[in-house]
Amino acid sequence: IATVAGLPGRARQVGYALHALPAGHPLPWHRVLGAGGRISLMRLDVGAGLDQRQRLESEGVRFGARGRVDLATFGWKPRRRS
Repeated sequence: IATVAGLPGRARQVGYALHALPAGHPLPWHRVLGAGGRISLMRLDVGAGLDQRQRLESEGVRFGARGRVDLATFGWKPRRRS
């Protein structure tokens, strides 16, 4: 998201912005994962991390034995603008 927004290397700022969203905001924040397919929230707030995992699983996203998502299978691949 940071790269597409023209801010490569600023993934943390994207995380801060998503974290600041008010409860019930329609933006699908739960679809944003950390490097390697990790749920970054687990370190900060286990409850929010479990909520994120449940939301993703309800959309058909599968987690591996180590709790990671295979980004080659489930990752977003933005189309390049021409």
